[in-house]
Amino acid sequence: MLTRAWIWLMALSLGATVLALSQHALPPVAAKPVGLAILLISGLKAAIILSDYLELRTAPAIRRGFRAGLVFFLLAAAGLYLAG
Repeated sequence: MLTRAWIWLMALSLGATVLALSQHALPPVAAKPVGLAILLISGLKAAIILSDYLELRTAPAIRRGFRAGLVFFLLAAAGLYLAG
């Protein structure tokens, strides 16, 4: 289980890196969606860490609470990013 989580984390990290490096080559209108995609990837990575590395998969109620907090944080971060 941890091996699969690690592979997902590496793949998502690679995807975020590719997006971040390609952001300068894109037109300015595409900068905001790319930034939001990177933020979404970071949220997916956090969910994997919470579920697999912290073993919250075995505690569904606690995992739902952490995910709700994570979603709230990501929405607030996205709002601040879009407002800037």
